[in-house]
Amino acid sequence: MMIWNEGWRNRAWENINQEWDLIIIGGGITGAGVLRQAVDAGFKALLVEAHDFGSGTSSRSSKLVHGGLRYLKTAQLRMIFESIREREYLLEQGRGLVTPLGFLYARLQGDHMPGWMFGLGLCAYDLMARQWQHRAYDVLDMRELCPPLSSPALRGGYRFFDAQTDDARLVLRLLRDSVESGGLALNYTKAIDLLRTREGRVTGVLVQDTSGDSQRTAEVKASVVINATGAWVDEMRHKIDRPSRMRPLRGSHLIISHSRLPITRSVTFLHPQDGRPVFALPWEGVTLFGTTDLDHDGGLITDPAISSVEFDYMLSALQQIFPAQELTSQDVIATFSGLRPVVNTGKEDPSKESREYAIWDENGLITVAGGKLTTFRLMARDTLKKAGRYLNTSRFDHQTPALKAQPEEVQSLPLSEFYNPSQRLRLLGRYSSQMLIKFAEAEPSAHEPIPGTPYTWAELKQIASCEAVVHLDDLLLRRLRLGLLVPRGGEALLKQIGETIRPELGWTDSRWEEEVSAYTRLIQTAYQPH
Repeated sequence: MMIWNEGWRNRAWENINQEWDLIIIGGGITGAGVLRQAVDAGFKALLVEAHDFGSGTSSRSSKLVHGGLRYLKTAQLRMIFESIREREYLLEQGRGLVTPLGFLYARLQGDHMPGWMFGLGLCAYDLMARQWQHRAYDVLDMRELCPPLSSPALRGGYRFFDAQTDDARLVLRLLRDSVESGGLALNYTKAIDLLRTREGRVTGVLVQDTSGDSQRTAEVKASVVINATGAWVDEMRHKIDRPSRMRPLRGSHLIISHSRLPITRSVTFLHPQDGRPVFALPWEGVTLFGTTDLDHDGGLITDPAISSVEFDYMLSALQQIFPAQELTSQDVIATFSGLRPVVNTGKEDPSKESREYAIWDENGLITVAGGKLTTFRLMARDTLKKAGRYLNTSRFDHQTPALKAQPEEVQSLPLSEFYNPSQRLRLLGRYSSQMLIKFAEAEPSAHEPIPGTPYTWAELKQIASCEAVVHLDDLLLRRLRLGLLVPRGGEALLKQIGETIRPELGWTDSRWEEEVSAYTRLIQTAYQPH
């Protein structure tokens, strides 16, 4: 059965007011991971997200599934070991969505950390992974592997491996797999209050439909409530009079066209200004550069924007490491920023705060905070174990599959006429079997790529019809990443996009104009340099 198809939201609201085993607040990677494991364990589970699925930190990460090499410096060894194990697991199970990524570490004259120390760290990294993959290179080798690496300060470097993903698509695949197995996931459904007994025990959530179609609300009961709202977890905790424990840190990124910075593997180095590790990596046909690590003082908004200080900080690093490219601000296609859900331990330097996760049981409200994309499955397992006392069980295991495999008949669909093997693998990693069947039935012209992107018009059409799209930015910034890959968020393509998706979404002329206006305003304020 096709999920999230026409009329799905009304059907969901008709069925929401029942007794659930658990309610998960937050539709990012952590909440999606909890829903996946809860459903797999046989529990009735509901997930609600105030905005769109993955619209917070989980669509604004650095797109890396990594072991956390940088955390060797702060001796977070347990987290590194677990991250490496999870990276390997996701590479195997998430083929087409989680892919290997080669890294070059560029040693520069004047680095804050000697090169031999980084090499020693790579030895430890490979030993934990039980595979010896790194090696050292001299200056000439580094420039042969990456011709744009033209800095006169280059003194050699190292090669190693991690992985990358499309973070928003990973969230959506987890949610889709969960819903197909009996769970319920609702975006644009805000938890506006917690239900409690006279003794203060949390017993459910008051939710409100924020999709714009209605102002309906419902009181939804559950044995336990999971607060998985990332940087926003304190907002829910304040409703039960708990003090703030989070330190939201902003990480910002630049996106540059591949033609202006043509790299085929990630290049990482220490920023000459302060010695922080930064990286440029190939992603979805462009080059992504990041990231910053600053206290965010601008309020907990869904769409934070890069500051001029951050922009200059990152552009100067690119200009120093790739001087022959002569990059300027005009070469930046887009920017994006996200808020890291870091638990506050009082460190003066935000980069020294631990990235390990924490779980608190506060009278029936289980809050999971911190952590990172790579370890979502472990976070989900430990969160559910903490909730086990309310569910009368402890049967949660990290061996629970994170992602369902596509059936064999789908893998043999006749798509080879339009897609090469790597493109087919990419489709298999991202989309449901029903959507892939629809792709195979599309007109030949629909398989043409959308200019400047790796996506096709067939993808756009099918996503609009059956992936819970409520607003235009859901489609162009998260279901597809088109708004990040082409200038001005794809402004020049909007007319053709509208012709493709409006019949699927049933949008009138006035609704389309409203969506375009809101989308272009969002692109200008949160996804472009200022």
